Amino acid sequence: MKNEVRALRNEAGLSQQDLGAAVGVSRQTINSIEKERYTPSLPLAMKLARHFGKRVEEVFDDE
Repeated sequence: MKNEVRALRNEAGLSQQDLGAAVGVSRQTINSIEKERYTPSLPLAMKLARHFGKRVEEVFDDE
């Protein structure tokens, strides 16, 4: 699933470790999401979107 997680994280000046800690997952999970190897659960997608003040649809694109 395409996503804007890496761009948003970099814009916020966060490391993968920082973002993972903020939403309750590992750095490896954030890495896998950013590389589009892992599609997060809906609750995790919502946590990530809320963390950046965005809607889920602004962060993730299923097309």
